[in-house]
Amino acid sequence: MPAKDTYHDAVKNALIKEGWKIMADSYPIKYEEVKLFADLAGEKTLSATKGEKQIVIEVKSFNSPSPMRDFETALGQYLIYQTFLSITHTDYKIYLAISHRIYEKFFTQIAIQLILKKYKVLLLTVDITKEEIIRWIN
Repeated sequence: MPAKDTYHDAVKNALIKEGWKIMADSYPIKYEEVKLFADLAGEKTLSATKGEKQIVIEVKSFNSPSPMRDFETALGQYLIYQTFLSITHTDYKIYLAISHRIYEKFFTQIAIQLILKKYKVLLLTVDITKEEIIRWIN
């Protein structure tokens, strides 16, 4: 099992506060001979007619001296998970969970926004201190 990210529990608690049921705390993603682990999987009942929404969350803290290097690693991981899930669990959406602070400081840059749009990266921003979801960015 991989080590938990610094913000793992804060993100998990924020999801629970918003009514998500955590289905897996370390979610295995398997395709052919490769088995990887995303941080969380959750589901939420939307309404009687709309059914359930299922998500996989990869949590990243961006605590190193180089946010760009952290971004390169996170993006690669996200795209690998997204690719496998698109084949094995087509109804799941994957989100990259980050602190709202790093979103405002790094992810709002024009160059980063270009990459996020090109690769259709879904973001979840969280107030780490309050353990609250700030935004779902699709």
